[in-house]
Amino acid sequence: MRRRSLALALSLLLPATAFAQAQPQAHPTAPTPATSATITLTAAPADWRALDGQHVRIAAPLTLAGTDGLARFGELTVAFDGRLWQPSEVAAPGTDAHAKVIADNQRRRLLLDDGSSARDPGPVAYLPAGATLRTGTVLRNVEGTVHVDAKGAPRLQVTTPLQLPALARPAVPTVPGALKVAAFNLENFFNGDGQGGGYPTLRGARTLAEHQAQTAKLVATVNALGADVAALMELENDGYGPQSAIAELVAALNANRGKGADWRFIDAGKGPGENPIRVGIIYRSSRVTPVGAPAVLETAPFGPHSRVPLAQAFRAGKGAPFVVVANHFKSKGCSEATGADADQNDGQGCWNATRVESARLLDQWLATDPTHAGTTDAILLGDFNAYAMEAPIRTLHDAGWRDAFGVAKVERPYSYVYNGMTGRLDHALLSPGMAKRLRGAAEWHINADEADDVGYRDRNVAGPWRSSDHDPLILGFDK
Repeated sequence: MRRRSLALALSLLLPATAFAQAQPQAHPTAPTPATSATITLTAAPADWRALDGQHVRIAAPLTLAGTDGLARFGELTVAFDGRLWQPSEVAAPGTDAHAKVIADNQRRRLLLDDGSSARDPGPVAYLPAGATLRTGTVLRNVEGTVHVDAKGAPRLQVTTPLQLPALARPAVPTVPGALKVAAFNLENFFNGDGQGGGYPTLRGARTLAEHQAQTAKLVATVNALGADVAALMELENDGYGPQSAIAELVAALNANRGKGADWRFIDAGKGPGENPIRVGIIYRSSRVTPVGAPAVLETAPFGPHSRVPLAQAFRAGKGAPFVVVANHFKSKGCSEATGADADQNDGQGCWNATRVESARLLDQWLATDPTHAGTTDAILLGDFNAYAMEAPIRTLHDAGWRDAFGVAKVERPYSYVYNGMTGRLDHALLSPGMAKRLRGAAEWHINADEADDVGYRDRNVAGPWRSSDHDPLILGFDK
């Protein structure tokens, strides 16, 4: 799922809390006349309209919740009391709990603004030159002038440059277990004609130089994870020959590994599917061995909407066989969505009915042992374009598939930040047998928290940072 422009500030008013000094008394629908005194806030105010036009200093820590609007509008989304969570990541749509998350986000959310109405303003005055921002960063003593729109949504025109803490980036996670399996959405890995030409591509890199930079970031990510098998999403669907995107990526991974390089890819013959992007599976031949042939599911809505899933059985040494299934369900974008697939205004976006049917068919297909490996031990991996409590994921849970991060007792996992809210579109779902073999699960937060300009198209900061818009995940199992 690709990132879209930051939506307008949410419109509901914020519930009561304390000021460090008395707030001005005014009619709730009328702005208070501005004064020269700075008002200190220790928490989110009861009603931002009472502070319209006032200069404030926010003594409470603010968490950077999103950078979506920075390049286009000079805006940052921040929040009182920690991250803003996608409501359907933590509560089922349509429930009271879901409504409470929405209200809590609205209460805690604030936009920081550069005070300019210009589009694409360039350098933002309240940020240090060349600042590197990560979602989750804590900002302190933010100062500015409050502006409230007609619906009561607040923004703070920042008047004092932000003091950013030292940049802290996460080391690659390690998980226990003798067998490691990863999943990663590559964010449109296209390689032109495979011979250095054919740019700009349909998606992804616009020039050969960009493609080379993208490849370097992806290699730095995948090889660092230490996986034995990896399910990949958003590969160019251009066959399996030596000039294909998957062949080039595997060659680059092996060149980076040097001695003992052993990455291989599963060749499905064609596709899978006819979408411009596809899923793929790569593996280390010294660590695991494919068992039998790959299998694909091309029954609609797979193919015309959700990408065709790819399943392959493996064995690690003398261990029990297991099946890896790479998935990429239809995105939430509303182009051509009608009927049940139109936005139902329940927080699940468009094409939700298609994603639910995709989940149902995927479970039904795997019950037939499509790889003929004679095992029910399986891992569903990939970008399901659904947050953890949405209907497609709950459909799979109801069928017996278990969330690997729940089994591993990981607190508040996430892989994607959109519109200032954090959640998971990328999941690892385990059959009961595979859940018993699980020893650990982790995400490497190298992408979702990073600003767009860190990636290969802009500043191209060295290393794995912003190699995609999704974070990779890594699981550890017993063989």
